[in-house]
Amino acid sequence: MSVRNLTSAAWIGGLATGVVVGLLTVGGLQSVWAIDVKLSQEEAQKALEAGRAPMEKASSPEEIKRILQHASMVTRAGADPEKDSCGASAILRTKRYRLEAFGRQEAAESKKRKTDVRMPDEFIKKVMDMPNMEIEVQLCGDDEYFAEGALIELQQGSKKIKPVDIGKAERGRKNEGSGPAFRSRFTALFAYEKFDANAASVFVVNLQDGKEARIPADFSKIK
Repeated sequence: MSVRNLTSAAWIGGLATGVVVGLLTVGGLQSVWAIDVKLSQEEAQKALEAGRAPMEKASSPEEIKRILQHASMVTRAGADPEKDSCGASAILRTKRYRLEAFGRQEAAESKKRKTDVRMPDEFIKKVMDMPNMEIEVQLCGDDEYFAEGALIELQQGSKKIKPVDIGKAERGRKNEGSGPAFRSRFTALFAYEKFDANAASVFVVNLQDGKEARIPADFSKIK
């Protein structure tokens, strides 16, 4: 069976999809060590395989759903949406997170094309060289636009780290659970060089109405 690389355009599209979906597969690589700021080529390939292998084995939509549901929790900080649908939480999109997401895309494309598909080397390097970690914040409020203009910072002890960039918040979606009526999401970028990848941390979100949300994150448990 031949091995084919996806085109650059396909991988760019996949990167955007991975950012939105926000998934991570456990594949046996988790440990007590901190966020991987620097990955070797070998480690990057292992991360791709960790994402690819479970998806290759999945034989039903239900299995895929279970993989993705479990994966979405691995780099999540704050509330567990399965237990608290409106608790503030954040998904940390680390380098390993992105590579494992690409591994799942490889598996999906391989099944679709009926031949092995692999991520181009230049895209692996692009992920390895990323200077920023993206986080996706989810929280709830009382109206559709409660998250507009939200500010966020990362606190590590007395140190306060500002984001490199903050994305526009989504218009709130109706919350089916208990608590406030609407849920919204937004993303923010934090430079790896600005924070301690081993430290216990808190993301502090300040909303325009004066409310504050705090999301504890133990970086020592996230790869």
